[in-house]
Amino acid sequence: MEAGGVEVKEGVKRVLVVDDSPVDRRVAQLLLSSNSCAGSFHVIAVDSAKKAMEFLGLKDGKQQAIDMVLTDYSMPEMTGYDLLKAIKALNLLKPIPVVVMSSENEPQRISRCLSAGAEDFIIKPLRSKDVQRLRSCCAARPKGPAPCDAVSKSTPPPADHLAAAAAAAPASGRPGHLTGVAMVLRSSRADWLSQYLPLLFKLVLMVYAVLCLGELLHRWSSGGGRSLSL
Repeated sequence: MEAGGVEVKEGVKRVLVVDDSPVDRRVAQLLLSSNSCAGSFHVIAVDSAKKAMEFLGLKDGKQQAIDMVLTDYSMPEMTGYDLLKAIKALNLLKPIPVVVMSSENEPQRISRCLSAGAEDFIIKPLRSKDVQRLRSCCAARPKGPAPCDAVSKSTPPPADHLAAAAAAAPASGRPGHLTGVAMVLRSSRADWLSQYLPLLFKLVLMVYAVLCLGELLHRWSSGGGRSLSL
């Protein structure tokens, strides 16, 4: 099967990540692509809800094969909430699960998205423990309008669901965002070391070899001068 023109192995879940923040997109890609738990994800990332609609074929009717959409709530021009409503309005035989993310822990926002059909609501930054929640949404892709987390869309979400989302949230969006930045920086540093450390080692060896050669030439020239003077 293919996703966005790329061949995807059977059993791999295709996730469309929608976020206008490059850091948050990178965090989601790192977690979903390198998670060591059973199962894996193929991640396609776009930076706006409009691009997500174009990719999904909501404008031209040519729908892409996607197992789940993971979208940020607050984005310019078109919000994640608008994208959620557009996807749920398709009334497909196999609706696409939509999980909404936000750095702001607002119960009204959470309730609004779940009532509109979102399968889950996650407080950013995305963390390792959230990956299993996303996998559950993919594995339990509904055949009808029922969500993967069994939250009824005809009634407001229960208080315990909102409390769970609140408990999983950081005290404010800023520390969580910094955590995501730190994760990307650690990954970038590891990539830099693995790429340039062998080159640095070779450079040190070359410098050492040149110094040894210079010392040998110096000794040879000094020895040759003494022999000529004799």
